[in-house]
Amino acid sequence: MRVVTTAQPRQIDLDVQPSPLALLMLGREADPRSERGVECPGDLPSPSDPDLVERARAAKEKLGDKVFVLGHHYQRDEVIQFADVTGDSFKLARDAAGRPEAEYIVFCGVHFMAESADILTSDDQKVVLPDLAAGCSMADMATAEQVAECWDVITDAGLADSVVPVSYMNSSADIKAFTGKHGGTICTSSNAKRALDWAFEQGEPQQTKVLFLPDQHLGRNTAVRDMGMSLDDCVLYNPHKPNGGLTVEELRAAKMILWRGHCSVHGRFSVESVEDVRARIPGVRVLVHPECKHEVVAAADEVGSTEYIIKALEAAPAGSRWAIGTELNLVRRLANAHPDKEVVFLDKTVCFCSTMNRIDLPHLVWTLESLAEGNLVNRIEVDRETESFAKLALERMLALP
Repeated sequence: MRVVTTAQPRQIDLDVQPSPLALLMLGREADPRSERGVECPGDLPSPSDPDLVERARAAKEKLGDKVFVLGHHYQRDEVIQFADVTGDSFKLARDAAGRPEAEYIVFCGVHFMAESADILTSDDQKVVLPDLAAGCSMADMATAEQVAECWDVITDAGLADSVVPVSYMNSSADIKAFTGKHGGTICTSSNAKRALDWAFEQGEPQQTKVLFLPDQHLGRNTAVRDMGMSLDDCVLYNPHKPNGGLTVEELRAAKMILWRGHCSVHGRFSVESVEDVRARIPGVRVLVHPECKHEVVAAADEVGSTEYIIKALEAAPAGSRWAIGTELNLVRRLANAHPDKEVVFLDKTVCFCSTMNRIDLPHLVWTLESLAEGNLVNRIEVDRETESFAKLALERMLALP
């Protein structure tokens, strides 16, 4: 368990400039045409309030052991300083389940993460998301209705008995429940190969296929880079086209049926980004997340999950040079934590996670003060049937060797 203090790290310039879009992502501007605009039922503190840090600290101290604050690695520094633990989505959900004495789990992340925490925690615990508009564009790319239609297409092709669904942790509770109901498992970016190995062992080796949801890049990279498949073994199911844009013959020939989803942050990195940073920084090692496009992963020196990236920087020798292809808040934090190494952002274009950045200090203060006053706000609660099947899929992942 890592306890994060309120000390402010030394700030390092990573040579990126915020654009108008970046300001929108940071919550400093508004676009009513694109934002869901969920309002807090009460007065949200002003971001200019000089007492926000002290107010958050006081409310958290008043709540004591009743509250447990989780902070995802991609959160802002102003929020992460109040996290009791930090980590990726699954680690945080498990940490929440390991604190049964905490009545309130405040999840500084996005909606699907809070759902997972609710699934894994006890009925007595209440999971709270400081801003209900903090969703995930990738998770939103696969709805329950779309996936049910996809399964109908697979069934009509006579393949339902040979297809095993594997869903990425970055998916809604509905998709996790679908996965559990149809004999599949969940995976993280750390154990995707183990999950796929398990899935292919569930049937005849030459006949079994995997429906991978919702991130096509993690599925493709794992299959090709880690398992030795070819790109031709993978087909892309597009939920916006009739029959997913695939013929029955294409479905039957495929080993991996990839959902047409992606991460809006990691999808921005390009081969040109890799070539540019190599030209600018001699001897640099390029380390990217497996949610990046296949050609970017192929061009990188190392590929790994968020936790892998953090550990790689910790183990790297002093004086080494790194270009990191993942969310900018984390890259900045790593650069500040390792002043003896040169750590740069892979792309010169700013790349914050827009929905992660919706959780800011005013929302956290409002949440903690409301809970301290006995007012339960923004609770995330998964219905019993969905929870049952989703938990089944998660338990299959936990049982992976």
